Amino acid sequence: MSNRTFTMIKPDAFASGYTGAILKQIEGAGFRIVAMKLTRLSAEKAGEFYAVHAERPFYGELVDFMSSGPIVAAILEKDNAVEDFRKLIGATNPANAEEGTIRKLYAKSVGENAVHGSDSNENAAIEGNFFFSAFERI
Repeated sequence: MSNRTFTMIKPDAFASGYTGAILKQIEGAGFRIVAMKLTRLSAEKAGEFYAVHAERPFYGELVDFMSSGPIVAAILEKDNAVEDFRKLIGATNPANAEEGTIRKLYAKSVGENAVHGSDSNENAAIEGNFFFSAFERI
């Protein structure tokens, strides 16, 4: 699955009206959207998605934030998808992100950093399957 990755446009970027601009930037970088949905995570579902961080001090705040408003979940396709998407979104801290990256343009802070991007091919598959069934993917 090295040609697919998973992303979420987070509640901060959705609430700020950046969804269209972010999707345009993603497509402009050569990614094809193979599944996409607007949804809202319950605190329980956000906790499940971020369970890997359950022992970290920021976990509760992360779950609260991710369940605070709508998100756009998407599976993207392109050769070298995970690595190329990580470059497109930029550093987690927008202050450290390169000019022109999604986080440099649209993130407010480390905590409200506009988008999620899978960090490995394995996690891309797990995260994509969390939101989409095989039937829903093109």
